Parts: sequence; C-alpha cells; structure tokens
Amino acid sequence: MAQKKKKGVSGNIVASNRRARHEYFIEDTFEAGIMLEGTEVKALRLGQGSINEAYAGEVEGELHLFNAFIPEYKSASHFNHEPRRTRKLLMHRREIARLIGAVQREGMTLVPLSIFFNLRGMAKVELALAKGKHSYDKRASIKEREWNRQKARVMRDHG
Repeated sequence: MAQKKKKGVSGNIVASNRRARHEYFIEDTFEAGIMLEGTEVKALRLGQGSINEAYAGEVEGELHLFNAFIPEYKSASHFNHEPRRTRKLLMHRREIARLIGAVQREGMTLVPLSIFFNLRGMAKVELALAKGKHSYDKRASIKEREWNRQKARVMRDHG
C-alpha cells in the first residue's frame, strides 16, 4: 500500500523545510520549476529527499538550488545521479532579476520551503524571499505561538 502524502496548495508535498519559518521572516514566496534527472524524479516520487540544509543562489544570471539531498534511486544501477548536485531552477527572467536584486541590495536570502509535484505531475520548488531572524525574534515568535495555543485551549474549554 502506498503511504499517504500531504496535499499542498498545488499537489503532493515531497520534502519540506519546517525550520525555515522559525529561522527566517518570510517576505514573499515563489514557485519555480526544477531541472531533474530521471532517477531524481523517481526517488522524489517515492517520498525521499531533504531540503533542510538547502538554499538557492545565483550562478551566471540563473538561479540554482544548492545542497538539496535527493538519495540515489536503488533500481537504477550505474545510471544514478549525484545526491547533492546543484540543480537549476526555472523561472521567468523578470522574477529571477527581481530575486537576485533583492538578495544583492537588501541582504535577503532565498530559502526553499518545499518540493512538490503540481497537478500536472511536474516537480516544483516553493522558494521564499526571506530575512534572517535574531535569537530574540525567535523567542518572541515562540512566546506568541504559545500564547495563541493557550487562548485556543481556554476558548475551547469555556466556549
């Protein structure tokens, strides 16, 4: 039996970076295509892969995804891919120029939030234009989240 996958806005989520929302202020999100080899697609369809340490950056005017881990596909023998290779991201020129400009001017970073398959079956990456949080910002976020949970408990119990 196939394991149940989370459904995202656009389809099945394969890998997600849950710490990104804790580590960064998310300013804006974008959807980008990703150039994959056949064995990488097969490994992702099995639900394997991790983007916890991944980031996106510019190489010669194009966006690339660095340090994303997609394990080798076991049934591929010697036609396998390199697990941590650099993968090109596919976006419109204007979007790429806007993101590169924001990263260079405003000191922001590009963080992948998730890899998913859209409704047409194409692999996509949800990228976030983000600004890093300081430790006191993280503490404030945790405090606010705990307060909201406590309020929800009180409302549920005393309705």
